[in-house]
This record gives sequence, structure tokens and C-alpha cells, in this order.
Amino acid sequence: MNVLIIGSGGREHALAWKLAQSPDIQDLLIAPGNAGTSRHGRNVPVNADQPDLLLEIARHANVDLVVIGPEAPLVAGLADRFAAVGIAVFGPSAAAAQIEGSKIFAKELMQEAGVPTAAAHSFENAADAIEFARRSGRRWVVKADGLAAGMDDYLS
Repeated sequence: MNVLIIGSGGREHALAWKLAQSPDIQDLLIAPGNAGTSRHGRNVPVNADQPDLLLEIARHANVDLVVIGPEAPLVAGLADRFAAVGIAVFGPSAAAAQIEGSKIFAKELMQEAGVPTAAAHSFENAADAIEFARRSGRRWVVKADGLAAGMDDYLS
């Protein structure tokens, strides 16, 4: 089996390390990879924001499975692009990745499904959010909607 891992972080390094241990893996490509992933497969200097080039590489290398690590390309629909051309992909569709890509979407989904979650309010602009926090007299955790690489929490 030929596998293409997309990403360059520790998650992708761990995936490459483990997949390289399988006797079923014939060719392991990591795009773009990192110094650690190069010990387990072949790094390919292509980023996740180059879907056409990634598709071309996957076709050329007869890739059987694509594993997408980072959230941003999943939210952007990269898994959908591979699935559309018949290449198996491990990663959610853009629609399913919304739960990671939008905190508002995730919060609304939890509320609709009856999943216990903290109280939340969303605002279109910072001034409205600040005014709400001041009037409430409570402390709030402020989160940016969308992907923020874990750097989206602020205490009011």
C-alpha cells in the first residue's frame, strides 16, 4: 500500500513512525514532512495549501490512502478533493470538519443535540462582545471563531 501523509508537525511524525512499521506499507510519502518524518518515509516539498499538486503527486505515486493531519486543510475541503477522484482518505469532509473549524457551529451543534456545554454567546464585532461582558458582571472566556492553532482563549 502506498500512503501519503499531509502535514509537517508532530502528529504527522507520529503517524509516519507508526505506519512505517507496517509490512503492508510499500511507499510512504509525507508532504511536506519534517526532519523527523524523513527517517520513516520520503518527504515531498509540497504544502497542504497546494491541493492540485498534492493530487498530481498522489496519482503519480499510485497512492492508495491519504492521511491529512492538520485541521486547516480539512476545513478547506482537501479530503473532499481526494475522495472526488477515488483516492481513499483518512480525514473528515469539509462539512464534518466544521465542528473543528467553527466554535459557533460546534456550540450550536452541541446545544441542538443536548450535549452539556458551557453557556455561550456569539457576536459579530468586538464592541458588542465587550459591552455584553461589562453588563453581565461575570467573567467570560472569549474565543475567536475559526481555527486559531490553540491560541484563541482570552479571559474577560
